[in-house]
Amino acid sequence: MPAPCPASWLLTPSLVPPRALAPGPALGPAPGPWLLAPPQPRQVTAPFPVESWANQGFRFTMDADREKDLQKFLKNVDEISNLIQEMNSDDPVVQQKAVLETEKRLLLMEEDQEEDECRTTLNKTMISPPQTAMKSAEEINSEAFLASVEKDAKERAKRRRENKVLADALKEKGNEAFAEGNYETAILRYSEGLEKLKDMKVLYTNRAQAYMKLEDYEKALVDCEWALKCDEKCTKAYFHMGKANLALKNYSVSRECYKKILEINPKLQTQVKGYLNQVDLQEKADLQEKEAHELLDSGKNTAVTTKNLLETLSKPDQIPLFYAGGIEILTEMINECTEQTLFRTHNGFSIISDNEVIRRCFSTAGNDAVEEMVCVSVLKLWQAVCSGNEENQRVLVMHHDRARLLAALLSSEVLAIRQQSFALLLQLAQTESGRSLIINHLDLTRLLEALVSFLDFSDKEANTAMGLFTDLALEERFQVWFQANLPGVLPALTGVLKTDPKVSSSSALCQCITVMGNLSAEPTTRRHMAACEEFGDGCLSLLARCEEDVDLFREVIYTLLGLMMNLCLQAPFVSEVWAVEVSRRCLSLLNSQDGGILTRAAGVLSRTLSSSLKIVEEALRAGVVKKMMKFLKTGGETASRYAIKILAICTNSYHEAREEVIRLDKKLSVMMKLLSSEDEVLVGNAALCLGNCMEVPNVASSLLKTDLLQVLLKLAGSDTQKTAVQVNAGIALGKLCTAEPRFAAQLRKLHGLEILNSTMKYVSDS
Repeated sequence: MPAPCPASWLLTPSLVPPRALAPGPALGPAPGPWLLAPPQPRQVTAPFPVESWANQGFRFTMDADREKDLQKFLKNVDEISNLIQEMNSDDPVVQQKAVLETEKRLLLMEEDQEEDECRTTLNKTMISPPQTAMKSAEEINSEAFLASVEKDAKERAKRRRENKVLADALKEKGNEAFAEGNYETAILRYSEGLEKLKDMKVLYTNRAQAYMKLEDYEKALVDCEWALKCDEKCTKAYFHMGKANLALKNYSVSRECYKKILEINPKLQTQVKGYLNQVDLQEKADLQEKEAHELLDSGKNTAVTTKNLLETLSKPDQIPLFYAGGIEILTEMINECTEQTLFRTHNGFSIISDNEVIRRCFSTAGNDAVEEMVCVSVLKLWQAVCSGNEENQRVLVMHHDRARLLAALLSSEVLAIRQQSFALLLQLAQTESGRSLIINHLDLTRLLEALVSFLDFSDKEANTAMGLFTDLALEERFQVWFQANLPGVLPALTGVLKTDPKVSSSSALCQCITVMGNLSAEPTTRRHMAACEEFGDGCLSLLARCEEDVDLFREVIYTLLGLMMNLCLQAPFVSEVWAVEVSRRCLSLLNSQDGGILTRAAGVLSRTLSSSLKIVEEALRAGVVKKMMKFLKTGGETASRYAIKILAICTNSYHEAREEVIRLDKKLSVMMKLLSSEDEVLVGNAALCLGNCMEVPNVASSLLKTDLLQVLLKLAGSDTQKTAVQVNAGIALGKLCTAEPRFAAQLRKLHGLEILNSTMKYVSDS
C-alpha cells in the first residue's frame, strides 16, 4: 500500500529577521601620560654666523614661544581646576560631564602628540638652538598634573564600577521590600544605593514609586526630577510625575507629563490614552463634587434628602426591612448627577456594603424573602448611582469586597438577584473605562462561568450575556488574561459544547462558539484547546447533535466548523480516532445544500485527510473526488483552495483517484487553469495534482499540443514566496518528461534542465 502523502507539500517559509546592525567600536580608557622630548640641537654652518643668530633672532623667538606656552599653560590650569571642582560636585550630572570632558582632553593630547612627532620626524631642516633645550618648570608641572588627573579618572572609573555592583544589590533589596509592602524599608535601601551611585535613575524612579505608596507625592516628584537629570527621556519618571500630580490635583501638569511619554515613545499610545482618560475622569469628578456641594449648601431638596437618608441608613443593627425600605426611597431620589455625587462623597458605598445586616442578607439570600428584597434593592441602588457616573463605577468596582460580591451574585440561585447583578454588569460594560474596570478587578473566571450559564435562560438574556462576552473578548487585556488562565476556563467552555441545541438559544450559542473560534486563532490558545481531549470530543458531540436537523441548526454547524478548522491547524491532533471521526462528519456534510457549510466542511477535511490513509480511503469511497472537481468548476476561491488540496492528497496516495480526476477532466483544463491563479496555494497544489496525474498512461501524450511544459517551467524558475510552488512544478515537469520523451526534447531546447537543477536545492531542503 502506498505511503500517506507528506503533510507539508506547501510550507510557508519562515521569516528571517533583518540582521542587526553591528555596534561601533567601544571607547576604552584614555592612554597616557605623554611626555614630549624637545628636538635635539643641530649645528648650523655658513653662511649663518652662529653667535649673532643665537644672540638675536633665536632669543627673540624663544621669548615669544615661552610667552605663548605660558599663556597656554595658565589656560590649561584654569580649565583643569574647573574640571576638578565639577568632578567633586554633588550633582551627579555635572560630575559625570566633568569625567567625560577629562577623558576627551586626554584623547586630544594623544592626537597632539602624534602630530608633534610627525613634524619632528619630517622637518629635517628645522634650526635648533645651539644648547640643549630644557623643559620649563611650567611644562613639567603641567604634564605631571595631567598625568595625575588621568590616574584620578581611572581610579574614579574603578570605584564607579564597584559602586554600581553595590547599588544594584541595594536596588534588589529595595524591590523585595517594595513587593512585600514594606515601603519605608524600600525607600531606605534605594537611598543607600544612591549614596553609592548618585546618577542611577532607576533608584530615583523606584524610590518615587515607594513615596507615592506612602502618599508623599512631593518627595516623589523631586525624585522624578532627579531621574530626568540622569536621563531626560526617562518615560518611567514622567509616568510617576503624572500620577503624583494627578493625586495633587494638578491636572494640567499631569496631562503634560503623560503627553511627554508619547513624544518620547509613540508606541505607548494606548497606555498614554488610558492615563489621560484617568486625568479627565478625576477632573470631571472634582467638578461634580464642587457643584454638588454648592447645591447642597443652597438647600436643594433632593440633595438635602439624599444626605439625610444616608445618615438614617448609617444606623447599625436595624431589621432588614428597615434597610430595604430606606434603600428603595434613596434609589427613587437619585435621578441626577448631584445626588449620585453626594452619595459618593457622603460615604454611601461604605454605609451600604459595610453594614453587617446587609452583608448577612447577601450571604444568606434565598432563605428569606425580606433578605432577598434587601439584596435586590442594593443592586438597584448601585445601578442608579453608577448610571453614567464613571467615578462612582470606579469606587464601586475597585473595592475588593464589592468586586468579589458582584462576581458571586451573577451565579446566585435567586433569579431576581442574578438578573439585577447582570443588569449592573451590563451597565458597567457600556463604556471603555467600565470594561477596563471589569477586566482588571472582577474575578473573570467566575464571570465567564456565569455568562455561559445564561445560555439556559431566555433568548433575550442569553443573547445579552453572549453579547457581553463578545465585547470583553475584543479587549486586548481580556485576551492576555484568557491565554494565561485558559486551563481554568476550559471546563466552562467545554460545558458550552455539551449544550443541547434544542434547549439553548441557537443565536446565543453561535455567538459563544464564534468567540471561542476567534480566540483559538491565537497559537497558544489553540494549542491548549487542541490538547484537551474533552474539548475536542465536545466539538464532535455538538456537531453530531446538530446534524440531526441541519436546516434548524445551520448557523451552529457553520460556526462550529470554523472553530474546528482552527483546531485542525494544531498538529498533531488529539488522536487519529478523533481525526477519523471529524473527517466522517465532514464527508457527511458534503451532501448539504448550504454553500457555507459545504465550504467549511471541505476546509476541515483538507486539514484532517492527510493524517491517515484510512481517512483517504473512506473519502474516496464517499465520492470526494467528484465533489471536489465540482467545487473547482463552480466554487469560489476559498472553496477551490480546499478542493485542490483534497485532490492533491488523494492523487498523491491512490492511483484510483488519479484515474477519476482524468475521467472527470479529460484534458486537465480545470487543473491547468489553476496554474495561472495568483493564489500560490492553489498553484502549488494544482502542480502537485497534475504531476500525480502524469502517472496515468497516455495522459502526458494527450497534452503535447498544450503549453503545459512552458507554464510548469516558468513556475519552476519563478521567485514565489512559497518554495513548494517551484518544487511541485519541478516534480510535475520531471513526471511529464518521463511519461512522454517528446516533452524532454522540448525541455532541452528551452534550456529547462538548468532550471530543474536549480529547483533541486528546494527539494533537498524540504
